[in-house]
Amino acid sequence: MFTSFSRPQWAVGFAVAVTAVLFALPSRAEPAPPYEALIESLDRIPITVEAEALLDAANARAQQARALPNPSVSVETENVYGRGPFSGYDAAESTFSINQPLELWGQRGARIGAAQAEAKVAALRRDQTQWTVAGSLALIYSEAEAASLQYELAVEALELTEADANAVMLLIEEGREPSLRGIQANSEVESARAAVDEARANRDAAFARLTAAAMLVQPVTAIEPSLLNRSPDASFQAMGNPLTVQIAEAELEAANKSVSVERLRARPAVSASLGVRRFQEYDTEAFTFGINVSLPLFDRNKGAISAARAEAHAAAARLTTAKLQTQANRSAAQARLDASITRIRAADKGVASAEEAYQLARAGFDAGRISQLELRSIRSALISARNTAVNARLARVRAEVELAGLDGRAPF
Repeated sequence: MFTSFSRPQWAVGFAVAVTAVLFALPSRAEPAPPYEALIESLDRIPITVEAEALLDAANARAQQARALPNPSVSVETENVYGRGPFSGYDAAESTFSINQPLELWGQRGARIGAAQAEAKVAALRRDQTQWTVAGSLALIYSEAEAASLQYELAVEALELTEADANAVMLLIEEGREPSLRGIQANSEVESARAAVDEARANRDAAFARLTAAAMLVQPVTAIEPSLLNRSPDASFQAMGNPLTVQIAEAELEAANKSVSVERLRARPAVSASLGVRRFQEYDTEAFTFGINVSLPLFDRNKGAISAARAEAHAAAARLTTAKLQTQANRSAAQARLDASITRIRAADKGVASAEEAYQLARAGFDAGRISQLELRSIRSALISARNTAVNARLARVRAEVELAGLDGRAPF
C-alpha cells in the first residue's frame, strides 16, 4: 500500500497471511494501463473526437471564406419575332455577357478574418477539451485506486476485528470476561464484514467507471502504477494567460470581426459585366460593359449589425468574468493543493501513531489492563486514520486536476 501500515508484533504469522492475500490477488489480476498510456490515447475518446471534428469544420469554413464569388453568364436576344422590320430574326441583337460580383471596401478580407477567428476559437476549445478529459481520467483513475485501497483496508480491518474477537473469546473461556463481550465482539465482526462488502461494491463500480471512461477493451481489475502517491511537479510554471482567458479573448476577437462583416454587408453590392453583342442585321459584333450597384434604401442590415455588436459586448463581459474568476479559482486551487500536501504529511503521522497505539492497546488488552471498549475505540481510530490517509491523497489529486484544468495542461 501507499504507506507503511505495519502489523502488530503479536500476530506476525497472521499479518503475513493477510499481506499475502492482499498483494497476491492484484498481482494475478490484469492492471489498468498506466495513466500516461491513457493520456496518449485521448484521441479515441468521443468528446475529443467531437472537438477535433469541430476544429476541422472551422478550418474548412476558414478555407471556404477565401473563395471568390462565382461569376454569372447571361445570353440575351432582342428585336426578334415582332412586327414590321422585327418580324423575323434578321434584326436580332444577341448579347453574351459575364457578370462578376466585386467585393469592395474590404468585404472579402473581413469575411476571411472572421472565419479565421472562429477557427482559432475552435482550436482553443479543442485544447481545453483535451485537458478536461485528461483531468477527468486522472480523477477517475485515482478514485478507482482509492476504492481499491479502501477495500484492502476494509479486509484488513475485518481481519483485525476477527483477531480481537478471538482474543475476547479466549478471555471469556478463561472467565476473565462476561459472555456479553463475546456478543459485542461478534457484532463488530459482522459490521466489519458488511463494510468489506460495501467497499468491494464501491471498488467494482470505480473499476467499471474507469473501464468505460478510458474505453478499455478488458475490464479493469487492478490499478498499477499508483497515481495517488504521485506528487505534482512543483517546478511547473503556470502560463501567464490561462487557457480559459485565451478562449474568452479569442471569442471577443471573433465577435468584433463579425461586427465588421455585418457593417460591410450594409454597403452597396457592386458587380461588373463584360460582354459581346451580335447585330444580325449588320452582321457585326460590339463589346458591352457595365457596372451594377445596389441601392441600400430598405435593407441596411441594421438588425444584424446591432445583434453582432450585442454579441461583442457579451463576449467582452465574458472575458472580464473569465479574468476575475480564473485568477481567483487558480489561487484557491493552489491553496487546496498546498493544504492537501500538508494534510497528507499529517495523515501519515497519524497512521503511524494509531498503529503504535493499537499495538500497545492490544498488548494491554491481552494483559488485562485495557478493556474491550478501549481496544475497539483505538482500533476504530486506526482504521479511520488509514482511510484518512487515502482520502488526503485523493484530495491532492483533485486539487491538481483543478489546477491543471485552469493552466491548460494534463495533470501531473
